[in-house]
Amino acid sequence: MIDLRAKPFYLTDEQIQWVEDTIDSMTLEEKLGQMLVILKAEPGLDEGKIASLLGRSKQGGLRWQGGGKEDVYRQNTLFQKHSKIPLLIAANCDDGGNGAVPEGTFVATAAECGAGKGTENAYHVGLVAGREASALGCNWMFNPVVDVYKNWRNTIVNTRSYSGDPDKVIDNAWAFMRGVKEANPYMACTLKHFPGDGVEELDQHLALGVNGLPVDEWEASFGKVYRALIDEGAEAVMVGHIALPEMSCKLRPGIEDSEIMPATLAPELLTDLLRGDMNFNGVIITDASHMVGMTAVSKRCDAVPGAIVAGCDMLLFANDIEEDIGYLHAAYESGALTEERLSDALHRILGLKARLRLYDSQIREPEPKRMEMIGCSEHLEYCEKAADSCITLVKDTRGNLPITAEKKKRVFLVYVGSTPTSKGYHGDPVKQTVIEELERAGFEVDPCPCFHDLEVQNGVSPMNFLKMLNHESRKEFVARHDWALVVLNVKGYAQENNVRVRWSCNHSCELPWYNEEIPTVGMSLNYTNHLIDVPQIHTFINAYAPNRTHIRAAIEKLIGKSEFKGTAEDTVFCGRWDTRL
Repeated sequence: MIDLRAKPFYLTDEQIQWVEDTIDSMTLEEKLGQMLVILKAEPGLDEGKIASLLGRSKQGGLRWQGGGKEDVYRQNTLFQKHSKIPLLIAANCDDGGNGAVPEGTFVATAAECGAGKGTENAYHVGLVAGREASALGCNWMFNPVVDVYKNWRNTIVNTRSYSGDPDKVIDNAWAFMRGVKEANPYMACTLKHFPGDGVEELDQHLALGVNGLPVDEWEASFGKVYRALIDEGAEAVMVGHIALPEMSCKLRPGIEDSEIMPATLAPELLTDLLRGDMNFNGVIITDASHMVGMTAVSKRCDAVPGAIVAGCDMLLFANDIEEDIGYLHAAYESGALTEERLSDALHRILGLKARLRLYDSQIREPEPKRMEMIGCSEHLEYCEKAADSCITLVKDTRGNLPITAEKKKRVFLVYVGSTPTSKGYHGDPVKQTVIEELERAGFEVDPCPCFHDLEVQNGVSPMNFLKMLNHESRKEFVARHDWALVVLNVKGYAQENNVRVRWSCNHSCELPWYNEEIPTVGMSLNYTNHLIDVPQIHTFINAYAPNRTHIRAAIEKLIGKSEFKGTAEDTVFCGRWDTRL
């Protein structure tokens, strides 16, 4: 039987009694519903519809996506009002309060925190995330990300991992957790994505993830991280759809390759390793259940109850609510989902709710005035501090920096963003921000054309492509420009396994043909590994974020107004010699 007095619950006798009484009062449908965290993609304030949803799902948790702060607050309040049992309400705050609500404060990415000295920035990310998410009625943080970034080709955790050094991951993750707890001691933290991403190059949204490390290497990296942070009291672990073949083979001698499952469906990884050997006593939740990494190996009718049977306590997101509950009910009726496993999961879920004192309405439903801190000046200052302390000069092998408007006023700007995914595209506002900040620094900016912008400006026409092929006279180009700035704001998520720089069309005038004609500087506003696609650029800056604060700070460092303080890890060079030149 689970010990609710032990770490991470530390429940009193009265709280344990609340857990037992609550479970005893529940129907089977309510018990099964407790294991679901339902995604609400759009805030809705129709009280009747919210009550109806809860009547159908009897869900244990909620995760929202989108909407302004007032609507999200009202929505969460209504969900708690109409839920028979208090809800765990989760937010995904990798970078600060902006993960909770659009008006929230971006502070820094994990990669940015890892580039700085110490752990102050990670602490501020947790502090801001905890404050701003709590103000909306959130009580469960799906953070910190504790993946160890070992493979530069990995895109899913490139900016979400603190480091390839497990000790740096531990230190920064613990600082994040301290920040969250200082903001709200009644907010749970979640370690993710067990057994660990960052080793391979596939995105588990699109395919089964595989952590192929030998057992001893896994223990020295990911295992070290999880053991340390479990010991620090993390309340939950999110399990990725990631197989750990070498460990599965060790724990299940004779297991066939075809029998090796992602951790979400692997009892040897959940029950034997995480629960048993690593002594994790808290809540285990799956990563999003609609990801292909889970359904690639199992029909949903088997995967949904299979995750619970294997040792997960909660399932993140339903496909069809009634259908998924039906799968759980069928597994219970058949005996595959045992009474013991169901009871164990319920005690942990309700134990976490008691740990967070969700039975107390004053904790469950914050005062609306707390929303005033969302996007406040104090939080914005933390973003400024992170930008100043973390922006990194990856290389400057020809001594191009500093570049000032007094000496090199005319800049040729090449801005490369992600390929537009909608016909509603009408230009990239980040590009305009870059132009404005360069002009603020005194430069005259000549923006390079972009094929997508030409299609918007001129309509669909072959002439747009022909214009992009216009590589002018080198003599005239050099006469009109003193230097070039290539800004890369490329990102990808759940769309492709390989996120690389993609110029707006082939043979484009954007391509760095100008690199040897005039001093050229590259700057990434997202991923840290873009040198793989522009190795010939001799000066390169990782600025980590596409907001005005980071763009301004990067330009101020470029002109010599402030110094570069961040430190790059070796993965930025992508294992090639020419990226270092």
